[in-house]
Amino acid sequence: MAEFSEGAPCWADAMFTDVEAAKAFYGEVLGWTFGEAASEYGNYTQAYSDGKAVAAVVPPMPGTEAPSQWCLYFASPDAAATAEKIRAAGGEVMMGPMQIGTYGTMLIAKEPSGAVFGVWQPGEHRGFEKMGEPGAYTWAEVFTRDPERVDAFFPQVFPYGAQQMQPDGSPEEEGMDFRVYSAGGPENPVLGRMAMGGDFPPEVPPYVQLYFSVPDCDEAVAKAQRLGGRLHFGPMDSPFGRFAALADQQGAAFAVIDTSTTQGGMPAMTDV
Repeated sequence: MAEFSEGAPCWADAMFTDVEAAKAFYGEVLGWTFGEAASEYGNYTQAYSDGKAVAAVVPPMPGTEAPSQWCLYFASPDAAATAEKIRAAGGEVMMGPMQIGTYGTMLIAKEPSGAVFGVWQPGEHRGFEKMGEPGAYTWAEVFTRDPERVDAFFPQVFPYGAQQMQPDGSPEEEGMDFRVYSAGGPENPVLGRMAMGGDFPPEVPPYVQLYFSVPDCDEAVAKAQRLGGRLHFGPMDSPFGRFAALADQQGAAFAVIDTSTTQGGMPAMTDV
């Protein structure tokens, strides 16, 4: 079982009004299977790829209304201490810290520009049992209209270093403001930060986009669209893989990437 360093993405779950529809959608698009719903924990249901835990889905709490969306959790050795760091850095703790039986302790927070994320202090549930392979979480990026506040926030909460991408002059990268946070050195990138430009509709709030690996990006997009999902961007080739940004049929945003299909050289990064 992998051990996750502080600040490393370690788990993901999503809230859906129609959990059965979500299971059918992600089962088809990402090849997931699902375990039994845990009734004592709000019918929390784990998803598996090749028998390994990769995510979970859950219905909203009774009496609450919330949009369908994915939440990425970052590992912490002490969720209560991380909560204090979040507040001190200008973020908001929305829920918790809350102990979930013997599984661990979680909290839900919002960084200063508004993107929601989670923190997980592991107990018996360590987190992802599979990463970076088809059917599993691979990468995530914070999309924000206030990159300065985000760039000040995350390194105060987690032990992150940061590198800024240097545009290569291509039309695709002109004006792009992209930063990568790393834990334990530049060789261990854990999260991207993308400044939202004018091509994002003003009603789209800041968010964390999760990337799930697939063996064929175009095939995954076709499956998602056939099941009622929407294509927001792509498919597009990049040095990191061929990827596309989507929303499922209940509106939850996510992305798929085929990391075996790459094009172009890696961008230059400078420490900041």
